[in-house]
Amino acid sequence: MALLDILHFPDPRLRRKALPVEVVDDALKKTVEDMFETMYDAPGIGLAATQVNILQQVAVIDVSEDKNEPRCLINPNIIEREGEEEMREGCLSVPEIFAHVKRAQKVTVEALDLEGKPMTLEAEGLLAVCIQHEIDHLQGKLFIDYLSPLKRDRLKKKLLKAQKTAQTEPSGARAPSL
Repeated sequence: MALLDILHFPDPRLRRKALPVEVVDDALKKTVEDMFETMYDAPGIGLAATQVNILQQVAVIDVSEDKNEPRCLINPNIIEREGEEEMREGCLSVPEIFAHVKRAQKVTVEALDLEGKPMTLEAEGLLAVCIQHEIDHLQGKLFIDYLSPLKRDRLKKKLLKAQKTAQTEPSGARAPSL
């Protein structure tokens, strides 16, 4: 297994749409293993392939506290949404930034599992939010797109400033928290 590089906003590659997976093979399974390792190491509860510069419709998720409920969704598609809730979200591609986002409270998603078999998953609460968040990534959308243009512009400026600061600091120094 290997850790993958996570792209950070405003990297334009985060805006690309992922392509459907045609074949679930050993290479894809290796990619999924690497995605899980990267997600757990970050640490995070979800990771879409586009966040690690892989243009395939693959997302990995584990919202359990013990990190023992890994889920892989290949070619996920939400077929039903129910209710609405607002939850504070963050993102591995937008580090140290959190915002409240309104999403469906419950979702039903169809996808392929890691063996390439069709599956249907009904989810609510944090799992539903995470699924919607990761599917957005596969469509080139970020959670900050739900924010007002003014908030999004301020956020972009802060992140760019932090990136520039990190590049000019001596090795081992960290950029300030946002």
